[in-house]
Amino acid sequence: MEIVTTIEQCIQYLEGCARPLGLVPTMGAIHNGHKELIKTASINDSTVITSIFVNPLQFGPNEDLDNYPRQVDSDLEKLKELEVDAVFLPSPKEVFPDNFSTSINVGNISNVLEGQSRPGHFAGVATIVCKLLLIINPHHAYFGEKDAQQCLVIEKMVHDLNIKTKILKVPTVRETDGLAISSRNMYLSKSERYS
Repeated sequence: MEIVTTIEQCIQYLEGCARPLGLVPTMGAIHNGHKELIKTASINDSTVITSIFVNPLQFGPNEDLDNYPRQVDSDLEKLKELEVDAVFLPSPKEVFPDNFSTSINVGNISNVLEGQSRPGHFAGVATIVCKLLLIINPHHAYFGEKDAQQCLVIEKMVHDLNIKTKILKVPTVRETDGLAISSRNMYLSKSERYS
C-alpha cells in the first residue's frame, strides 16, 4: 500500500496505475462503513485509492474540528488489511495553501435540512470533494447512503460541473443495535445512543 502526502506525489503515483480507478474519500477514523465502501470499490475498480483528510472547511465555528478523531497509524493498519492500493494523506496546507479562497456552492440543496443548521457545511464538503476528484480523476467515487444529503450535493456538483467521475452510493452499515456506523458515535452517551 503506497502512502502519498502531496498532490504531486499522488498524481505521479496514479499515472502508472491500472484503470478503472476508484476513490473512497474519508476523514479517517476508519470503521466498518468505510470498509464496506472499500470492498465495493475493489469489486468495481482495478485500483483503489483512499483519502484521509479532516476537512476544516466543513466544520462550523463551534463544531468539533479540534476534537475530531485523528488516529492515522491505526487507520493505516486497518487499510493495509483491505484492498487499498494507495492512501492520499495530505496536510491541510497541502490542500488549502495560503491565499486559497475558492468555494463550491451547490445552491438550494445545501441550505435545507442539515445545511440549515450548519451554514457553509456543504460548501466545505463540495469544495474538498471537487478538489479530490480533480486531483485523482477517478472513474468512480464511493459514498455511504447514510449521508443522504451529502450524496445529493455531490451528485449535483458533479452533474453541474460536468465532472466525469461516477458517484456510487453504498448502503448504510449499522451497529448491532441498528445505529448507523459513524466516526462520531464515540461522542454519544448511553442515553443519547438509545434515545
